[in-house]
Amino acid sequence: MPYDPRAIEPKWQRVWEERGLFRAGERTERPKYYVLDMFPYPSGSGLHVGHTEGYTASDIIARHKRMKGFDVLHPMGWDAFGLPAEQYAIECGVHPEVSTRRNIENFRGQLRAMGYSYDWRREFATCDPDQYRWTQWIFLKLLERGLAYQEEALVNWCPELGTVLANDEVIDGRSERGGHEVVRRPMKQWMLRITAYADRLLEGLDRVDFPESIRAMQRDRIGRSEGADAAFEIAGHAERLEIFTTRPDTMFGATSCVLAPEHPLVERITAARERDTVAAYVEAAAKKSEIDRAGPEAGKSGVSTGAFAVNPATGKRIPIWVADYVLMGYGTGAIMSVPGHDQRDYEFARKFGLPIVEVITGGDLSQNAWEGEGTMVNSGFLDGKPSRDAIRAMIEWLEAEGIGRGVVRYRMRDWIFARQRYWGEPVPVVTDEAGAVHPVPERDLPVILPALDDFAPTGSGKSPLERAEGWVRTVVPGTKRPARREIDTMPGSAGSSAYFLRFIDPANGETICDPALAARWMPVDLYIGGAEHAVGHLLYSRFWTKFLFDIGVSPVDEPYRKLVNQGMILGEDNNKMSKRHGNVVNPTDVVASHGADSLRVYEMAMGPIESDKPWSTGGLQGSWRFLNRVWRLFFDDENGDRPLFDDSAPTEEQLRLLHRTIRAVDEDTGKLSFNTAIARMTEFVNELTPVRPRPRALLEPFTLLLAPYAPHIAEEIWQRLGHAEPLLWHPFPVADPARLVETTVEVPVQVNGKVRGRLVVPLDIDEARIRELAFAEDKVKSYTEGKRLVKFIYVPARMVTIVVAG
Repeated sequence: MPYDPRAIEPKWQRVWEERGLFRAGERTERPKYYVLDMFPYPSGSGLHVGHTEGYTASDIIARHKRMKGFDVLHPMGWDAFGLPAEQYAIECGVHPEVSTRRNIENFRGQLRAMGYSYDWRREFATCDPDQYRWTQWIFLKLLERGLAYQEEALVNWCPELGTVLANDEVIDGRSERGGHEVVRRPMKQWMLRITAYADRLLEGLDRVDFPESIRAMQRDRIGRSEGADAAFEIAGHAERLEIFTTRPDTMFGATSCVLAPEHPLVERITAARERDTVAAYVEAAAKKSEIDRAGPEAGKSGVSTGAFAVNPATGKRIPIWVADYVLMGYGTGAIMSVPGHDQRDYEFARKFGLPIVEVITGGDLSQNAWEGEGTMVNSGFLDGKPSRDAIRAMIEWLEAEGIGRGVVRYRMRDWIFARQRYWGEPVPVVTDEAGAVHPVPERDLPVILPALDDFAPTGSGKSPLERAEGWVRTVVPGTKRPARREIDTMPGSAGSSAYFLRFIDPANGETICDPALAARWMPVDLYIGGAEHAVGHLLYSRFWTKFLFDIGVSPVDEPYRKLVNQGMILGEDNNKMSKRHGNVVNPTDVVASHGADSLRVYEMAMGPIESDKPWSTGGLQGSWRFLNRVWRLFFDDENGDRPLFDDSAPTEEQLRLLHRTIRAVDEDTGKLSFNTAIARMTEFVNELTPVRPRPRALLEPFTLLLAPYAPHIAEEIWQRLGHAEPLLWHPFPVADPARLVETTVEVPVQVNGKVRGRLVVPLDIDEARIRELAFAEDKVKSYTEGKRLVKFIYVPARMVTIVVAG
């Protein structure tokens, strides 16, 4: 019969499940390998082929590692709490518990249809009380050690969504979800002190195998800076302006000071004539996210306050400006502007006509700021010093004068750990009538999210949970004193910050993870997911892992050994797949028309896993044809499914082809170079297609090479080859080194400077024999026959050069 994935694929998926072939932890004598996907949030639109690209890559590695002798942990679950799931429920007019569970069913069905080798016994959703109990437990441990606290913080507030948003959720001043206006406003929030781990988060990046671009983004977000704080007097005011600078050596060149729009001094020092202008600017800045304010437009807008500071180094009055490129959360929210030696300050000064003073030699200030080293000039007691020495000298002067000190600061701020929404983990604390906060005892976890019919945002800045009055009213643990539960919920990122530990031991009700199991499986050996999680999620999960390591729960302080970000699958129109563009490709439709194996092979053959690639229906057809050619290597589907293989002995050249293919596919798979591995398997099929009969000794190893990529067709062929057991745990083929040694070489033949032929000859061929073969080759003969030989040169194993005349 012809190749029919609609019959083959469900059959093997049933066999794998019934026999529990993907269960991890049952082969403890083998080395472990933990391969993890960034688990999806179950949105209503379901998976598209962009999602299946990463899941297919991780599954190929999981299957390859099992065949290489590893006990593989490959789990899947659902990042089910959070804003996207709740907003979808509101839009559909259903409860998020209902819509989320329904969406999970859909996602699970899509993943099962792809034949992924997940250990489904470990599946959980972050909205399962048995799981979010441990998220709440981690919060209590952070609270116990002073790493969770409440504080009035400047936040991104979205009135339409009725909640605080993370910086990553704000794009051009609007919410990523829905495109609603976002403003900056102070609100009392639960915070996690991630800044306490800033240096360790930086140091850990040197010990993990992450793409350099991701490490750079993490370092930039943490933003460690060494410098100095310094106090500038404000003319006509008793208050002083505290600035932070990474270049205290350039203080003599400061020609203005710049405040963040949110700085409390802005309102107090702005001159009456400038108040309307400044107020309008501050209001506009409140609609921008910090990411936007630090972007390419940084330093291109600002307004004068009309006030002046006094440069402590020169004693001169310098103007005070407000500009949104200065962030309140970084340093002191105020800077000294040194346009001669900072490019952003330079552009700001050029735009607004501010003085530019050279204090370090080496540059041409008519063109750009000079940010390099040099000799100090126009700098009083620093003149003549190398600029690198002037940094320490200026810090010592500031400290001696009592107006500054050397400091280390970070761009990263503490994690705002509260959302004013319904669908999230309840924060396990209560507040008594005096305002004191009390943790819920661990024995009373989980604090269950109450059922609410009306879970829409309140619009007041308070969580919808305030409507659950019976749930909110409680008592201080261990007493009868009245108290109220916290009504803010945790952010969606909470449930994904330690989920890799729960996958190791998901049914454990006594502890988050059995220490022996954690020691066996951690860290995650390979973590695959989209680059959109490159900053926030990775920082949060690394922070929690380091904390859990500190309290003896995690055996490692870095959760992921290797990270790979798959590229984006674009629509055929080269736009991002979305309903708006109408270019979404549903994997369920592809499986129905071409089979899961065709989709798996096509997505891996499209190009490097890290690259963005446009979808092509023609390319999918090519993978379908490839699998049909594979099938016809084994079976004559036009004549009763007659086998086309026998037990004949392969030729030596065929064996060399096989072992070259084994080596290439094995190495390329291990390097996640899936497209080149498929190319090598395609070459093998093309070489063997004309062979009759086809030796079983060639086809059986090839079936095993194909299995991680196209597991359903491989299992069917394996069974038809006479094997009773599935191939999942069969050893992966090993290349024979003796057959990897080349005995022949292809040598190009040039005639008068142009290649006119190619010869495949033994490596040890002598010049007389290759001369004979060269002149006998048809194309070479047509260019040399009847002509006078001027020169014949043979460079062994490299080139034949013939020069003729006449």
